[in-house]
Amino acid sequence: MQLISIREACEQLLSSDVKLKKAFLSVEKHIIHAIMNRTKVEAGSYVNFDMRALSLNVFNISEAVLNSAGADSSIHIEAPQLLAENETSVEVWLPVYALLNIPEMKRIIGLVTYLEHSQFQFHQEEIASRVLRIELLEERRLHNLTQPIKMSFEVTKIDSESQLLCHYFDEVSDWRWKTDGCETDNSTYNDQQDKKIICSSDHATPFAVLLIRESISSVHWEILSYISYIGCGLSAFFTALSLVIYVFSRNHKLDYSISIHVSLSGALFLLNTTFLLTEWGATVDLDWVCVFIAVSLHYSLLCCFTWMAIEALHLYLLLIKVFNTYYKHYMLKLSLAGWGIPGVIVAVSLGVKNYKQFYGATQMTMTDTNQTNTICWITDDSFFYSLNLVYFSLIFIFNTGILMAVASSICKMKQVYKSNSKLGAGAKGKSWSDSQRFSASCRSGLTLMGLTCLMGTTWGLAFLGSGYVNYPILYLFCILNSAQGCFIFLWICLSVKKQRKREMEDKMSSTPVRTSGTKSE
Repeated sequence: MQLISIREACEQLLSSDVKLKKAFLSVEKHIIHAIMNRTKVEAGSYVNFDMRALSLNVFNISEAVLNSAGADSSIHIEAPQLLAENETSVEVWLPVYALLNIPEMKRIIGLVTYLEHSQFQFHQEEIASRVLRIELLEERRLHNLTQPIKMSFEVTKIDSESQLLCHYFDEVSDWRWKTDGCETDNSTYNDQQDKKIICSSDHATPFAVLLIRESISSVHWEILSYISYIGCGLSAFFTALSLVIYVFSRNHKLDYSISIHVSLSGALFLLNTTFLLTEWGATVDLDWVCVFIAVSLHYSLLCCFTWMAIEALHLYLLLIKVFNTYYKHYMLKLSLAGWGIPGVIVAVSLGVKNYKQFYGATQMTMTDTNQTNTICWITDDSFFYSLNLVYFSLIFIFNTGILMAVASSICKMKQVYKSNSKLGAGAKGKSWSDSQRFSASCRSGLTLMGLTCLMGTTWGLAFLGSGYVNYPILYLFCILNSAQGCFIFLWICLSVKKQRKREMEDKMSSTPVRTSGTKSE
């Protein structure tokens, strides 16, 4: 009873902290083995221990039971039942040959089922069944079995975009759910009647059936990673060039539009450079390095979103409202918003680190392999989705509305220009040719594409790929958004060229014309 009380006291201290979870599981395992060592069980029977959050059955497997079953068969043993009603049952079959190799006096087996499984959730995994733990006396291990352990799990209902896979929990090294050595048989699964999954494993550890959202395969993940790294590298280079052009053009009076474009380029430069450092930062022993990179990446991402919204706001004032009103310290106010709002959000997130750490090393696992990829980023999924998704959604809705209004304005101006051209052509006997119409349509299309890139509406492709894997959308998202800095560099170059052309035309029109004459006698 004292050991049970210790376990309950530890459970009260359990939180989402990873180190505390590891310590909790270690203590829990020690308590289970202590109970198994102290329990007197007659051969061929078992004793049950109900500890509220878990239930433990301690079995003493007799020689007679094994001999009657046969060395090539398996014996069925009963997993603990936690609730009488709506019980999610677990059945277990252990290979006889493996048990025969254990001395009869040591053939004590503990089966544990858990009412709650939060202590096994290190990375927001969705566990769709009871967690089952199989333990042997004196911490013996069943591993590399030629005849596997079989388990039947009753699982919860799943949606069409998910799959159920058997996993074991590695509490020796990685503290992660893995699939190597586990096989999943869902041939008997029926969503309406028999909701059971059969799992086979060549070793004995904690087991469960995990609900896995269909994810990116390792092959596509590798290709998308190369696209992202190459695109981000090019974007970092071209955004740096944009900043250089802006610095060397300061002797010319650049308009507000170009200054806003360059500010967005600066945010993208920070985003791309920190993204390229995310994997390296996770390998550094100093924890603060990874936290710093994760914070910088989050800050630069929010800055990019904010400056995209500022691009849309400026475009609205320029084209829709008609920018004929003087705003005092216009660029200063925009800069305070563009760099300050993300700074406040990240500072608040860092300020609660004593309560919960949101930044650090986080791992991603491929669905078809156990390969993991560790990067420096936001460690809490709920924080990531609740903040970033809401923040971007508001900006995306605003920018999309502005873009539609601008597209409508361009179409109206095009119609007016076409009507005026027809009137002028009537007087001169000329009309628009097909090539002129095609050229005007191309210019309008390119303008809209450029504005789409500037306002970041291509990031909205993330909504089309949410909930399931859509590879065409994923590739488009990676290509367009990782190369966004390159597109903005071209837009800035064209904008600077147009402004200098206008300045030259203004100078030419304002220069007095000298006329030469002859002196008559």
